Amino acid sequence: MDSNTTKVNAAQLAEFLHNSSVYLGDHKAEIDALNVFPVPDGDTGINMSLTVSSADKKISANSIAAGVGKVAGDFAMGALMGARGNSGVILSQIFRGFSTALSGKSECTAKELAAAMHKGVELSYKSVMKPVEGTILTVYKAFSNAAMAAADKGASIIDMLQDAMKAGEKALANTPNQLPVLKEAGVVDAGGAGLLCFIRGGIAAIGNGEDPGWQIELSTRSADAPAIITQEETPAISTENIEFTFCTQMLIKGENLPIDTIRDHLSQDPPGDSLLVVGDENVIKIHFHNNQPWKVLEYCSQFGSLHDIIVDNMVDQHHENKAAQELAEQTTTAPEATAPAEDAPEDAPLCGVIAVCSGDGMGNLFSEFGATIISGGQTMNPSAEDILNAVESNPASEIVILPNNSNIILAADQVKNLTSKPVQVIRSKFITQGLSAMLAFDADKSAEANAEAMSRTLDEIVNGELTYSIRPAKFNGFDIEKGDILALLNGEIIGCGKEIDAMLFELAQKMVDSYDEGEIITLYHGEDISEEQAEELKETLAEKFPDYEVELYYGGQPLYYFLLSVE
Repeated sequence: MDSNTTKVNAAQLAEFLHNSSVYLGDHKAEIDALNVFPVPDGDTGINMSLTVSSADKKISANSIAAGVGKVAGDFAMGALMGARGNSGVILSQIFRGFSTALSGKSECTAKELAAAMHKGVELSYKSVMKPVEGTILTVYKAFSNAAMAAADKGASIIDMLQDAMKAGEKALANTPNQLPVLKEAGVVDAGGAGLLCFIRGGIAAIGNGEDPGWQIELSTRSADAPAIITQEETPAISTENIEFTFCTQMLIKGENLPIDTIRDHLSQDPPGDSLLVVGDENVIKIHFHNNQPWKVLEYCSQFGSLHDIIVDNMVDQHHENKAAQELAEQTTTAPEATAPAEDAPEDAPLCGVIAVCSGDGMGNLFSEFGATIISGGQTMNPSAEDILNAVESNPASEIVILPNNSNIILAADQVKNLTSKPVQVIRSKFITQGLSAMLAFDADKSAEANAEAMSRTLDEIVNGELTYSIRPAKFNGFDIEKGDILALLNGEIIGCGKEIDAMLFELAQKMVDSYDEGEIITLYHGEDISEEQAEELKETLAEKFPDYEVELYYGGQPLYYFLLSVE
């Protein structure tokens, strides 16, 4: 592209997006290194890369022939279908806003391109009641504002993007000043870094072809610096901090739905936070934390029919990233649903289960309970499209999804609006929670009834994990060295040491102490633990906890020596 060009055609936009995707893929390890815990599952870069790779595959010759609007639209749909993890879902929403602004255009000017970039910010911020600064949206907002300013001054496409990149890099460098956990570690936000990495690749492609390189340091972490917390991983939120108990979600379907009126009303009555009201005049999705869900339902029912109603009590369920939750649970306008599946066989069950897990042993356990397995978990989050394909191929008329990982829940949520089947997503964050929930599953009941029964089990189990550190870190008061054995209780690091058996016993003791009503301790040993070693540790646990029944199963999971549950 000529440096003075002020217009972009479809082929140039496709080239920009393709090279951006490739460039992010080449640098995903740098983004992964910014994740918080020193455990071997930091995957912000991987998730963002897989998301844009899926998007890039949706652009075809037909897309390019139809113009920039079609290229942007196909890329956005591919990102939505392939979104993995919180960071990928957030990225897909930015692309959705971008494509909305370019819809129907054959080419676009610098001003139109800048306005399209700004639309991604506009939709995201409009959907979130309390956006948290210091995240990917902060960086993208600075980038798009600078693009708008440069375009208004008559800048060329290249000059506009370069000015915007400088502003984005400045905002990224400032993220540690906005989030204390980043400042403590001396590391910038991972999602923001991934976003700029993506854009940088596109600039190189349509500019002079040279890699402009990073203009700021991604990390100043020394060998003994503390680990950081980014969008992918956050500290557990104390239940004492939960002001609004009920997470209320629903779809409103109708005609000429007044989305702004509904949003404005719910922002004032009843009191609450994390309000998301997104959609169009035919379908609106609502997500709202409040203490009076009945008032929300009563108000919304006057505008149309209510569907997929979920009212969750959030006490004891908050161990995932609140900032990313608020930013990423903004599932936007429901895309056109896939065609209904063929009529199910006469002997097909009413309800089926899709469970995400890793390890052949874990897969066998879920299969024995009647679940359909998707292989995935830490470092290998399945995409929304992977989950959708499993839903569509399942013979059951209705489906319950067990993500079994906090970083897969958001991708699973996308599927509810991509299929004609009734789908419920259980908020299972651990494989052990998913296995416990399977005990309450009844294939002869509806997905809604199963979701209610299975969700109740999530608070009746304590979840433990035993893994290892991949780098030195300081976290929760622990001086962690590379190779240390890490004990996690409900996702929080509560101990580190040198020996697997000692840390296993310490973890089990803290799990037992945290749950007075427990009767059973269950161990699932990973692929790196022999059956003989697992049996010996089981016997020792039985001696240490004579009042508990101790059970042992082969899980075969990678990365984690043991998964434990007390229930």
